[in-house]
Amino acid sequence: MPPFVLSSQNVVDYLISQGLCTQEERVLNNIEPKPAKNFNLLLSLQNDRKLLVKQERYNREGKTAGDFLNEWRVHEFLQKFPELGQIYPFFSEAVHFNAEHSILVFNYLSDYRDLTDFYIKENYFPSEIATVVGTTLASIHRLTIDHQDYRKFIQNSEDTFSQQAPNLARGLDRITPAVFGMVPSHGLKFFALYQRYDSLGQAIADLSNAFTPCCLTHNDLKLNNILLSLNWEEAVFQESPITDSIIRLIDWERGAWGDPANDLGTLVASYLQIWLYSLVTSNTIAIEESLRLATTPLQLLQPSMVALVTAYLADFPEILERRPDFLQRVMQFCGLALIRAIQAQLQHEKTFGNVGICMLQVAKSLLCRPEASIPTIFGMQESHLTPQAYLPLRSR
Repeated sequence: MPPFVLSSQNVVDYLISQGLCTQEERVLNNIEPKPAKNFNLLLSLQNDRKLLVKQERYNREGKTAGDFLNEWRVHEFLQKFPELGQIYPFFSEAVHFNAEHSILVFNYLSDYRDLTDFYIKENYFPSEIATVVGTTLASIHRLTIDHQDYRKFIQNSEDTFSQQAPNLARGLDRITPAVFGMVPSHGLKFFALYQRYDSLGQAIADLSNAFTPCCLTHNDLKLNNILLSLNWEEAVFQESPITDSIIRLIDWERGAWGDPANDLGTLVASYLQIWLYSLVTSNTIAIEESLRLATTPLQLLQPSMVALVTAYLADFPEILERRPDFLQRVMQFCGLALIRAIQAQLQHEKTFGNVGICMLQVAKSLLCRPEASIPTIFGMQESHLTPQAYLPLRSR
């Protein structure tokens, strides 16, 4: 029997059958496709209500990756433990899941916009927004850390969960002659550069061994997986109360019991990519000069990255007591996230140019020399990012 596939023609009937839409709304609805890796439809219904209906794409065998099941379980986790109510507003609003057909329905958050879209279109990087992001992420990590009931629920819901350390070098550690038939010439250039540095592979292996799962983590926390309230300025600058959270973290498809340094490092990497993708590159310009000539200079982003990390550590200072090397691990996960961005570019756009070479150089510095990278990335010493009470930890 062929799998059930949603379309603009049958989506209303499906929602009616699930009690998410009424017969009266059949003629009133407006259906808008939303471009994404999955099949997404946005429906506008009565009383300004909007639903985002998503279905995972099937492969040739008629199966899906199971990402939506994982995301739905994160929402189930929040509902199962009511004491986590204070972080519930930081998430998207999932209202329905169909495991058989891999369909996930959300209340569409009309009063929010993509944070990447805000940054790029406005060319404005207020540190106040980064402060809210850092505090929000810290709250999620702090409130779930070391709770065995939470760990058991989340780990049991991960079909692929393993007690062993994750292989963070996936796609990098087994480069064989078969790769020549699988990647474009640009990809071969990337692999040649990557393999030139033994220290890079060793740093990733060491990071895998140091991986410390201890709380709920997003594991794909890029800026485009964060929504910003359209009313954020009123809430931040005028201290006006708003009924909803200033930000929402969305797309929890990779949510897991993981390492908090991974989430924070991936976020820092997302800021760095705004800088790196704005580089002016040429075969005649040295990498150092390209980095300096960026149209969005690193100095413009540093206040936001500083605000992100200092707000996170201010809300969750205990992480430094548990892990005095936490910021160094954040830097290494940041470097790993940049390498993943290069791999994604190769997979989808088949390109690896001068920007990719610059990104790989930055990633290498972050992974192999994390402590020395901190003042370069943030424009200040590690001690200025750390709450005063935790400054002596490194020397204990």
